[in-house]
Amino acid sequence: MGKIIAVVNQKGGVGKTTTAVNLTAALHDLGLKVLLCDFDPQANATSGLGVDKKKIKNSVYDVVINDVPASAAVVRTKFGDVLPSHPDLAGAGVELLSVPNPNHRLGEALKEVKDSYDVIFIDCPPSLELLTLNGLSAADSILVPVQCEYYALEGLSDLMATLRMVKKRINPRLEIFGVALTMFDGRTNFSTQVAQEVRRHFPGKVFATVVPRNIRLAEAPSHGLPVMAYDRSSRGAVAYKAMAEEIKRKL
Repeated sequence: MGKIIAVVNQKGGVGKTTTAVNLTAALHDLGLKVLLCDFDPQANATSGLGVDKKKIKNSVYDVVINDVPASAAVVRTKFGDVLPSHPDLAGAGVELLSVPNPNHRLGEALKEVKDSYDVIFIDCPPSLELLTLNGLSAADSILVPVQCEYYALEGLSDLMATLRMVKKRINPRLEIFGVALTMFDGRTNFSTQVAQEVRRHFPGKVFATVVPRNIRLAEAPSHGLPVMAYDRSSRGAVAYKAMAEEIKRKL
């Protein structure tokens, strides 16, 4: 049975989608069967794995709103499988309010395909609302990207409060799988200080691998490629490969 991991942080610009896309590709490279469920209406993870959003027949929107089976919406790529998103998902938060068990729609849908994968990543929106609650309800655990910058810890207390609420009321099995330090700049003492502070807040949960600031990571999505396919020798690619190896051992 596959493990479902929600990649979540309500702050934007922390490397959430970059982490979801590149860990999917890296774990696929390591021989695991991986599905990336793009649950963000911006659909950046969908295009980041080379899927043309204009050519999608069914998306995760159709899965949670129109009862299309998840297996009928999955798109296979050479970097791993994708349950693609669509801009229509932006209105799903309102539509879900009129259906039974609105917090559990994604989780119910993923049951059909869970046994087909070693790991399923859910790329959640950068907010704490109904779509994200669906992702947290569906997940066994969460992976939190945290950028090594000034506002790194701002908002993490809100995320942890939401996690406690979800664990108490919706999904008692939910745990922190890991915390990924991103956008690390080794030239500054500040990045090192932030990394130390995050490790202090999440003892034993922070991955040993730190993802550096890297121009190749920023360029790869514009080519519809994970960084391993865009520039395998880049520092970003090497970091995500190492983090994937940590995750594989942990799984």
